Amino acid sequence: MPKKSSRRRKPVASHKSRRKAAPSKRKRPARRKPLTGWRRFVNWRTILLGGFVLTVAWVIYLDVVIRVQFEGKRWALPAQVFGRPLELYAGATLSSQSFREELEQLGYRYAYRVSEPGTFSQSGGEFRLYSRAFHFWDGDAPARLMDVQFDDGMVQTVQDVKDGSELDIVRLEPLRVGGIYPSHREDRVLVKLEDVPPLLPKGLVAVEDRDFYLHHGVAPRAIARAMMANLKAGATVQGGSTMTQQLVKNFFLSNKRSLWRKGNEAIMAVLLEWHYDKDEILQAYLNEIYLGQEKSRAIHGFGLASHYYFDRPLQKLTLPQIATLIALVRGPSYYDPLRHPERLRKRRNLILDIMAEQAVITRDEANQAKTSGLGIARGRAGDTHYPAFMELVRRQLQRDYRKEDLTSEGLRIFTTFDPRVQQASEQALRRRTQLLDMQRGLQGQLQGAVVVTDTTSGEVLAVVGDRQPRYAGFNRALDAQRQIGSLIKPAVYLTALEQSDKYTLATSLNDSPISMKGPEGTIWSPKNYDDKSHGTVPLYSALVHSYNQATVRLGMDLGFERIADTLQRLGAEREIPPYPSMLLGAIGFTPYEVTGLYQTLASGGFHTPLRVIREVMTVDGEHLRRFPLEVEQTVDPAHVAVLVSALHEVTKTGTARSLQHHLPVGLTVAGKTGTTNDQRDSWFAGFSGEHLAVVWLGRDDNQPTGLTGSSGALTVWADIMGHIPTRPLPAPVTDKVAYYWIDQSSGLLSEAKCEGAINLAFIEGTAPQEHSACRESQTDSGSWFKNLFNR
Repeated sequence: MPKKSSRRRKPVASHKSRRKAAPSKRKRPARRKPLTGWRRFVNWRTILLGGFVLTVAWVIYLDVVIRVQFEGKRWALPAQVFGRPLELYAGATLSSQSFREELEQLGYRYAYRVSEPGTFSQSGGEFRLYSRAFHFWDGDAPARLMDVQFDDGMVQTVQDVKDGSELDIVRLEPLRVGGIYPSHREDRVLVKLEDVPPLLPKGLVAVEDRDFYLHHGVAPRAIARAMMANLKAGATVQGGSTMTQQLVKNFFLSNKRSLWRKGNEAIMAVLLEWHYDKDEILQAYLNEIYLGQEKSRAIHGFGLASHYYFDRPLQKLTLPQIATLIALVRGPSYYDPLRHPERLRKRRNLILDIMAEQAVITRDEANQAKTSGLGIARGRAGDTHYPAFMELVRRQLQRDYRKEDLTSEGLRIFTTFDPRVQQASEQALRRRTQLLDMQRGLQGQLQGAVVVTDTTSGEVLAVVGDRQPRYAGFNRALDAQRQIGSLIKPAVYLTALEQSDKYTLATSLNDSPISMKGPEGTIWSPKNYDDKSHGTVPLYSALVHSYNQATVRLGMDLGFERIADTLQRLGAEREIPPYPSMLLGAIGFTPYEVTGLYQTLASGGFHTPLRVIREVMTVDGEHLRRFPLEVEQTVDPAHVAVLVSALHEVTKTGTARSLQHHLPVGLTVAGKTGTTNDQRDSWFAGFSGEHLAVVWLGRDDNQPTGLTGSSGALTVWADIMGHIPTRPLPAPVTDKVAYYWIDQSSGLLSEAKCEGAINLAFIEGTAPQEHSACRESQTDSGSWFKNLFNR
């Protein structure tokens, strides 16, 4: 019998139950809904394809960026601004001390053996000087070895050492006053690869990228080698980025660390290597790499860094100096020679060891170089020490050049800046304001400004806009509009003297009280400074002693329109208000504008717009524009000569008579003091035969200072004139003027021997005919020097 199956049989459902149960079916997976719209096209294949297209597009974009910037104008070069060159010739007025000071300003170094450009030696009044070569607007000046001898404040001889010949004239290179920089404040001195010391590029390659000539922009082996070296040293001694990557980071990218930036850096490095050869990339690296910071200005490139850290051109650097600059590549702030000199020295010595290991130098050369100090002698890399003067340069340039041209084209701008006059002006203003501050208890509130020009050419030689001259803030010389007080009086009296048939220096004026009704019913009653009235006085005396009452009466007789016309002919460009207080200087002018007015008087009636720029050249030495002297006679020189004779008397017996105790013997000058209401402003404007200077002192909050023109600004002016070489004021040359001795009190003819007699100028035929009581009058129209200046 067959064995029964052990499997349990399922019970058979009844017929009834089978009818009620649902038939059993196999479960099938749910169908996906068909994709619609954009979902139909998005899958991993399209994502990869899209990413590839975007990557290619981005690489193409980076390639365009590289070629456009690298092949075009690679760097925005600031305009370089130079002062006037120092001219050496027999007979030039220049002391040996002033000469040495200017050499030091130019960065010349004292040396026992003068063997290279930029060095000098001195023995008393004898100098041996090796001048630097320089490209001027009118030709090249070669480097020259010469002997210069001084005596009695003058240049005696200038002799060529090579052949012993006498040199007629030699120009030293001008002082670099400053630069006009782009917004990113970068500065650099461009160098060519063939002009740099060979040790520099060799050392850079050995330290920063020894596979530079082998890789194509990135170097995986260098990254691995740097990691091993850093782990072994326990510090970061090598970097993995190639020099091409460093150049890309500096030239195209920001310093922000991110994977995105590192990726762009690698791509752009490969593209750069694809388009350009190694030497071109290396030259760009030498000019672009960041090597330091001077205040707000970034120092880029080895050319400028050499001047900044060692005060010498790149070609003159020694081996340890080259190694020091290479050391700074890794971190100019971290290895700052002033804050971290020992840190920098260790890094420099490591650089020397690496250069020896790579056979760039010998081991003996490296060991010897490591024994030397850092030798840091920071020069001025680019920032200006003369912000007030530079602001004037910018304003005059902006009339003719676009801002982007001034900040990117590397223009070479030659100006009228005189470093000796600037230094004397700065020192005088700083010293006197400090002293007056203490005397008057002004608690550091006294401020000032100075402008100095050449009386013949109208060239601006110095500008000081703050008692702290290095502070680049509010430029008071150009922008401080202050009431000028009695500085306006020469214009009033000149207006009268132009009517020579009615007014002379001897004409009687009424200095009695006067009152006027203002437009709103107010009464204006000007008083003299001494609060006295002086009755009938000669016209010259009213000017010399600055009598307000006599001046107002004269001005009202002349009329506002005539006086305004005189001011405009002297150079005023602003509108002159027609009200009586204007006659006493209740009108705002800047020190620079006042200088323009007095410039016309100092030049004998010839109006010359003040100028600060002589020449503009391209970075390649091409002439762009000259700024010639513009002269227009706006006032009769004879009438100016008459006025100047009275302004000279101001400095002898008038409100500026204290100058006789401050100025060198024999230095004759003319000028005018100015004081405003409540002694808020102190002014002095005056000139010698060569220089005009205008000085203002006051407070920025317009509060009283307790200073008059003679007790404040005049002292600064005297210090300036006493410390610069300048010529005495000469007699005006005109056939229409003669000089007569006049009695001070009566204005009648006198003679030299009479007490109180002064020598004044008159238009021929207008001198007084009546004699003073001294004795029988004698006219004496001798020379200005004999009769007037040597009394």
